[in-house]
Amino acid sequence: MLAALLLQWPLVLNPGYFSHYELQWAAFANGDLLAPWRDVSAFQYRPLTFSLWMLLSRQLFDVPMAFHALLVTWGSMNAGLLFSVTRRFGLAAWPAAGGALIFAAGPFAALVHGWVGCIADLLCLSCVLCIIRIVQQPSRPVLAALAAAALTSVALLAKEAALAIPPLLLVASIFDARRARWLAAAAGAGAVAAIWLTLRLDLLLEAPREGGQYVLQASNLPLRWLEYQLFAPLVPVQETFLTLRRPTPALVAGLLWLWLVVALLRTDRRLALLFLLGGAAALLPVLPLSGSWNHYGYGFAAVTAMTVAAAWPLAHRVDRVAIALFAGMTLLHGLAVMQGIRTVGEVQSRFSPALATAVRLHEGSTPLLLHPDPDANVWIFHRLTHDIPRYDGVPIGERVQLVEGNAPADYRILADGRLVRLR
Repeated sequence: MLAALLLQWPLVLNPGYFSHYELQWAAFANGDLLAPWRDVSAFQYRPLTFSLWMLLSRQLFDVPMAFHALLVTWGSMNAGLLFSVTRRFGLAAWPAAGGALIFAAGPFAALVHGWVGCIADLLCLSCVLCIIRIVQQPSRPVLAALAAAALTSVALLAKEAALAIPPLLLVASIFDARRARWLAAAAGAGAVAAIWLTLRLDLLLEAPREGGQYVLQASNLPLRWLEYQLFAPLVPVQETFLTLRRPTPALVAGLLWLWLVVALLRTDRRLALLFLLGGAAALLPVLPLSGSWNHYGYGFAAVTAMTVAAAWPLAHRVDRVAIALFAGMTLLHGLAVMQGIRTVGEVQSRFSPALATAVRLHEGSTPLLLHPDPDANVWIFHRLTHDIPRYDGVPIGERVQLVEGNAPADYRILADGRLVRLR
């Protein structure tokens, strides 16, 4: 856990936030919004996540490094739990430690641990790992079923991704000798998931979506699956949905992934099957979506990292080269994602306070017009001005507008987030 925390130290030292979500929920936390515990008709029914998010925002939003330290510590605890459960599957200490650290510092976990908007993903994986740890204890199957049902209920109050828990437990029953306990746990988790789907499935299929990423289509499955497989070693790409937009790096990543799978097959076919089946089970709820995102692959990264780590002690020298290269590229990619998150946080820490001051001083009813410099990352400022109710007590809302080209503006936005007054 300490090693995972040290690997992610750049995230702890982030002085700001990654997107509009953190700014929105900080405003909600200081308003009169309540998490919808009783409103099961809400499209995103995540009352546990939203309640915890608002609670933490009230206490920590003004001290970003403390907020990040808490979440990185939580992520490091997940890595420690992952190490623990993998050891109880029989993996030696050093390979288990290496796999857990690659997971914690990889590109999927880097976003989850560094972005406050991923509290739900932290919760879900914690629940999954606790279920596994309980099933591994000598106990009667009925206790495994009850524990899985309780923890799946908690996870489903955090995020819909918890629907991956029953298939993951079924996959575990194929590969582990404690089959009766795994099947009982899968039954307990499955019963809760079935109740949840009975209450929510029609809404999820028919409710209007904000943006296209939540549209469910079976035809999305192969493309989404491919993006998650190739993303880990794809160092130049920050976010999963961009995986296939860089054809040459994606081709190299694809060849490296194939080499890894061949290495797993040559080492132990059961591990190769676990790599594919377990990874698919962890991704099952998100594969029909129209977009892929790093945090959706958090559980997938945990399963695949530890499966590859299990192959290391058994692999021949050539196969170890494939494993080491894939792991090294994954680690480099994670560090690049951390740096990207840190860069955005530094920009936000300058831009949002300056914007609040500019809005406070702005006279008249017209919006405050901001012109990003040519070398500025415009997408950062689109995020940081999108539907922000207020910041530092200053109402923002529709009072700010980004302009481009030769359009007149009140302020220039420098690449580092500072504002320069133009008129």
